[in-house]
Amino acid sequence: MNKKLKVIAVLPAFNAEKTLEKTVGEIPKNIVDEIILVDDSSTDQTFDLARKLNLTVSRHDQNKGYGANQKTCYHLALEKDADIIVMIHPDYQYDPKVIKYLVSFIEEGYAEVMLGTRIRSRKEALAGGMPLYKYFANRMLTFLENVLSGYNLSEWHTGLRAYKREVLERVNYDKFSDDFVFDTQMLFAIVEKGFKIDEIPVPVRYSSLASSINFSRSLKYGFLTLVIAFRFFLKRIFRLKK
Repeated sequence: MNKKLKVIAVLPAFNAEKTLEKTVGEIPKNIVDEIILVDDSSTDQTFDLARKLNLTVSRHDQNKGYGANQKTCYHLALEKDADIIVMIHPDYQYDPKVIKYLVSFIEEGYAEVMLGTRIRSRKEALAGGMPLYKYFANRMLTFLENVLSGYNLSEWHTGLRAYKREVLERVNYDKFSDDFVFDTQMLFAIVEKGFKIDEIPVPVRYSSLASSINFSRSLKYGFLTLVIAFRFFLKRIFRLKK
């Protein structure tokens, strides 16, 4: 009989007090062995609430950024001998109940990285509250990232991901940005390493409480995403020419 793999969910949190309990309440406890929350120096009661919910909690003494938060999350999960690490935003934008499917795909060997994609149809995405400009930006960036990477993912910009331990051990994520473009760098590094990536759909549910970057930061994020994508493509082309 195969040994059960240890599954740890990590929550990179910043001012998530209003949605944290609902998110944690729907994480399947028969699948997830431990929940780690890293509080990026929130100004609300996120840290205290996480402790009341009996989560494993760490806190940055100053706001370091979304990417830096994930770095701490993954270091802690690896230190606790996680076999599968699930990253989910604690803003209740992603349905935690689908975690069991992400984990099962990795456990059964179908994938080493699993993504929860919010893009199944334009109608569904917009009906779920995704802003129109974010939808079209997501589609444009994802299209270009697929072309430049050779992959065919339906979304590159999801905040629900699951990793086999070996992925985080082999990808040098500490060198990546401390900001939101960290996610893009992670996926391109995963593609470069040749890990198997798969995805499943998750319901779209934007709300006023869901974490989101403003328009100007979205533009910066989009620009940096394109830079990373083209660098990856050029690096691959030059490698093939050698």
